[in-house]
Amino acid sequence: MTKEEPKRTCLGCRESLEKSKLLRFVLAPDGAVVPDLTNKLPGRGAYTCMKASCLRKACDRNQFSRAFKTNVSVSDPDGLQAWVIRSMEDRIASYLALANKAGKVTSGSDLVADTLRKKTPVKKLILFATDISEDIGNKIRGLADLHGVAHVTIFTKDHFGELLGKGLRSVVAVQGDGFVDTMSKEIDRYRNFLRGEGCTYE
Repeated sequence: MTKEEPKRTCLGCRESLEKSKLLRFVLAPDGAVVPDLTNKLPGRGAYTCMKASCLRKACDRNQFSRAFKTNVSVSDPDGLQAWVIRSMEDRIASYLALANKAGKVTSGSDLVADTLRKKTPVKKLILFATDISEDIGNKIRGLADLHGVAHVTIFTKDHFGELLGKGLRSVVAVQGDGFVDTMSKEIDRYRNFLRGEGCTYE
């Protein structure tokens, strides 16, 4: 019999969901509200849905003070939201760097196109830079759709290049069930939090 996952209530919308579907926050020693994306930081946790709007509601309604049973002042809700976004982006970037180190990443439009044309059972995920040229984007996106490969628009060409230790890269292919599944999960969390802004997953 499968053990039921514990549920917690979102401080913003008050919906009760499994902990894995929520965003956890803890209280730092200095009284600051800190996002805990790994669910591993010590201390009492407070939760919101994986949505920026729910985090905003929790801040506006002073729900963190009620949850932590002490006077908590979130003086900069925008800053807390930006912290969550940066943390999510850092997690996605770290997994991409790990996949690259493991030899599971191909970058550059020609090499990615060749990867998509190969009829292999290996799971793939295509990452498009936000500033990719329309012609290249349409070409690779068409190939990905033809072969049933999921694709995401996230980060810039410069950021991809930095993460991979190369020059500008407008498109990247990640291969392997483990890396693709993990990155897809993190990107879904990121997308849900932004509610479609800044990242598209198809």
